[in-house]
Amino acid sequence: MLAAELSDLIAARTQMALSLGWHIIIASFGVAMPAVTLFAEWRGLRTGERAYTALAHTWAKVMGVLFAVGAVSGTILSFEMGLLWPGLMGAFGDVIGLPFAMEGIAFFVEAIFLGIYLYAWDRLPPRAHLLSGLPICVAGVASAFFVVSANAWMNQPRGFDLVDGRATRVDPWSAMFNPATPPQTVHMIIAAFLVTGFMMASVYAVGMLRGRRDRYHRLGFLVPFTVAALLTPVQVVVGDWAAHFVADYQPAKLAAMEGLARTQQGAPLSLGGVYVDGELRYAVEIPNGLSLLAHWDPDAEVIGLDRFPADERAPVNVVKPAFQLMVVIGLGLTALAAWFALGWRLRRGPPRSRWFLRAASVAGVAAVVALEAGWVTTEVGRQPWIVYDVLRTADAVNPAPGLANGLILVTAVYLVLTVSTVAVLRRLALGARLPEPVAPQEATG
Repeated sequence: MLAAELSDLIAARTQMALSLGWHIIIASFGVAMPAVTLFAEWRGLRTGERAYTALAHTWAKVMGVLFAVGAVSGTILSFEMGLLWPGLMGAFGDVIGLPFAMEGIAFFVEAIFLGIYLYAWDRLPPRAHLLSGLPICVAGVASAFFVVSANAWMNQPRGFDLVDGRATRVDPWSAMFNPATPPQTVHMIIAAFLVTGFMMASVYAVGMLRGRRDRYHRLGFLVPFTVAALLTPVQVVVGDWAAHFVADYQPAKLAAMEGLARTQQGAPLSLGGVYVDGELRYAVEIPNGLSLLAHWDPDAEVIGLDRFPADERAPVNVVKPAFQLMVVIGLGLTALAAWFALGWRLRRGPPRSRWFLRAASVAGVAAVVALEAGWVTTEVGRQPWIVYDVLRTADAVNPAPGLANGLILVTAVYLVLTVSTVAVLRRLALGARLPEPVAPQEATG
């Protein structure tokens, strides 16, 4: 490959990483925030508490803003798939077109009912308005499922025969429901709820640290944090399921995730370390740990990087730190959820320690970092393949020169989107308050 072509490949991959990394955060709120908002509205109808209704109003406005921004970033991604990766879409577009088409339908359903939900607060009976939000929840989760199933296909391609570099005998349903779809879609959907729950709760945790302990802020913290706390241990189990899938179906990725240089029985679990000259150095090893975790057998054989040609190995010093960062944050969030559960068991409320609120206030950012680290593990760990063991990333990129110009343009667009989104959300946050009049017992909790 020529130097100019290599620079274009790097620019294309960087642009895609930027777009995906940005969009996945916004998309997570589109998956989970409708359910949290509807729960608050339902509780407001059931109990008559103004705080629940006020929270639902505020969160609905945030949903509208994030949906609009997500539509922009999603449109950019759809264009990038064709413009940056014609080798992928040209050869396999009819194989993976079904989930993208169905995601488009889910997107329009979500858009239609979100419009009804936002503008019909005072125009529909309360229960009818609540029911109008249910399709938003279903469509948001469905959108995530369809998009992630397409990515899962890239990890485990199915549903076609490859003849002379072209896909024949295409079975789109088999492609969409490939072996990677169950663990990857469940892992991502739960991750979206964790990001949304912890991020929403962190806003109110900061407010409570600043002395705002009224009912509005307490419920604003408790509702999303409880959702995230309940799902955190579930995600640990699902993450273990996903890791076992990688061990069985993508041994090269597992070797990169663990920095395992040589195939061996009773492989150790390595914590930390730097991969240099074909060896993992400065790591803390737990004997037989990797064999036990990957195959439930401390003496099982684990395939190392030595089984794969050098040009088919993922960059260990990117994949391994990303994977371990995700795991460390996941364990930290699990500990925070356990702290919350213990406080609730002892005194029927969250822990009163300011240290708990401090930890909760950073949990949202930590969940986002874990989400991004997980996607780095998934995507970079598959390299050099864009379609695992079928099509190399370098063979799928647009051969036209000047892709770096697109990277500059897209970076500028996302910079504007970020500043604009933060400004609008900040304005909404400053204007959000519990509506008057408020009963004294409601304000004090």
